[in-house]
Amino acid sequence: MMNKVVSGADEAIRDIEDGMTLMLGGFGLCGLPEKCIGALVKKGVKQLTCISNNAGVDNFGIGLMLQNRQVKKMISSYVGENAEFERQLLSGELDVELIPQGTLATRCMAAGYGMPAIFTPAGIGTEVAEGKEVRNFNGKDYLMEMAFDADFAIVKAWKGDTLGNLIYKSTARNFNPVMAMAGKITIAEVEELVEPGTLDPDHIHTPGIYVHRIFKGEGYEKRIEHKTVRQKGSENTI
Repeated sequence: MMNKVVSGADEAIRDIEDGMTLMLGGFGLCGLPEKCIGALVKKGVKQLTCISNNAGVDNFGIGLMLQNRQVKKMISSYVGENAEFERQLLSGELDVELIPQGTLATRCMAAGYGMPAIFTPAGIGTEVAEGKEVRNFNGKDYLMEMAFDADFAIVKAWKGDTLGNLIYKSTARNFNPVMAMAGKITIAEVEELVEPGTLDPDHIHTPGIYVHRIFKGEGYEKRIEHKTVRQKGSENTI
């Protein structure tokens, strides 16, 4: 049986090299593989292409890699919370490909399913469609988008077992499951690592067959992107 458990983030990302393409799970600041991102920053690998729903924020998530000038291209859906990202984009330092969120998710899924491409109506008639093949099905135009080709997928789960079976918690079950399917090598960091047979099979979101390396992370920061509170004594109004 393959031993998938590694000692930590440094060992998990040991063979990520300059110029590789990485998928990084998460949505906003929820479900980010914090420990692997920290290890990548420490290792200092450069010229990376990062596929992620968003680019983190200044001083957290992929934002740390951007500050360290490690990312040459971002393939993302929403990037509006990162001032350093904006600066690098406007200065021409960073290549950016913006993708409709559903298309981003489906291109990840296609890679996991072994499909070379998908067809979607999203982006027809916009800049997104420039230079891409368009086909008509039943009188409606669809844009052909290629499945992603990532060297590594790096995800974060709530619980996992030593065979790589994963369970995500609440909103952290965002891009993590589809990305876990799609990398040539998938790395999972988890808050709790248990023995096989501990997890309820009906609750597993990512089967272990997709995961190549797994480790338990410690001391997750779990930042809140925007905290909105109601003043004491105020009442909800319609």
